[in-house]
Amino acid sequence: MTELGAPAARTKPSVKPARPFFSSGPCAKPPGWSADKLATASLGRSHRSKIGKARLERAIALTRAVLRVPDTHRIAIVPGSDTGAYEMAMWTMLGARPVTALAWESFGEGWVTDAVKQLKLNPTILRADYGALPDLGAVDWGHDVLFTWNGTTSGVRVPDGDWIAADREGLSFADATSAVFAYDLPWDKLDVTTFSWQKVLGGEGAHGVLILGPRAVERLEGYTPAWPLPKIFRLTKGGKLVEGVFAGETINTPSMLAVEDVIFALEWAEGLGRLDALIARSDANAAALDAIVAERDWLGHLAADPATRSKTSVCLTVAGADAALIKKLAGLLEAEGAAFDIAGYRDAPPGLRIWCGATVDTADVQALGPWLDWAYAGARGG
Repeated sequence: MTELGAPAARTKPSVKPARPFFSSGPCAKPPGWSADKLATASLGRSHRSKIGKARLERAIALTRAVLRVPDTHRIAIVPGSDTGAYEMAMWTMLGARPVTALAWESFGEGWVTDAVKQLKLNPTILRADYGALPDLGAVDWGHDVLFTWNGTTSGVRVPDGDWIAADREGLSFADATSAVFAYDLPWDKLDVTTFSWQKVLGGEGAHGVLILGPRAVERLEGYTPAWPLPKIFRLTKGGKLVEGVFAGETINTPSMLAVEDVIFALEWAEGLGRLDALIARSDANAAALDAIVAERDWLGHLAADPATRSKTSVCLTVAGADAALIKKLAGLLEAEGAAFDIAGYRDAPPGLRIWCGATVDTADVQALGPWLDWAYAGARGG
């Protein structure tokens, strides 16, 4: 194999990424972030106080504005990160219709496991290996459909929302935690959407966001699951939606520090130009990384099809790599402060995973290339 740039790779690069944060979750903070810039008046106060509720409402309103979520959809801050939000949706709404679950990476497989082993729904399962998508044309939209918009651990995403039937009878359940703020999501096609703050916004963990379209609300108010619901999942009372949950009255006590942190990120996004500006930053980062890959024959994309390749959690193959080599390569970069947390997910094929969401600066992605050469040579004993 010809190793492009091999002689230079033995010389440590002189320029490091200014912010070497490439983790796919928690992700890089927005440029300019520091803890002393966060508002603190709500800290130490009840989340049900006037100021506490106002700050929760502020986070919801900014989310709606930046993502262009229509007024037909309700937005709630819920416990348990994206997992909690998606579990809440599954446990409260599934069982009314047959279910189809799509899985092409570890988190999609998690929803399959819950549907099969916990809820015992006997779903239709459409699978694909890491790096590919299942046949989206095989989805029966008479079913409720579970899927991830952007596979964080595989670097594969759905190309758009065209495959989601406009006249669907079932509900669409989109785990969009690595997709929101990086793609223009078709809200008319999404009945249930979930995400977490620690992904594309670079916020803090433990809190999820649940976005419900009108058809999801109709399901909640017209259907009672056969299984008991934990208090933390209950979204209705007396057959009606608990509207306060979608107006800043959270089901459990949130971290107001995490709320202030995400407000900072959302205000940063609003100042940039909202969703279009965030998409442009993510696209530029992905293009910069793609150029690095194109110049090196030892790097490749796990997602072979550019039309379904993630622009956020970009997963790369490494020639001759096994888990030990990837661990050594990532360790060399971390020790130098050149790149943090870029080893691929533990269940994925051995490789790299580099976050290219909007909170990352394109110049830092560009600076990463020579460091990858150096670490690859070092990991191989060069």
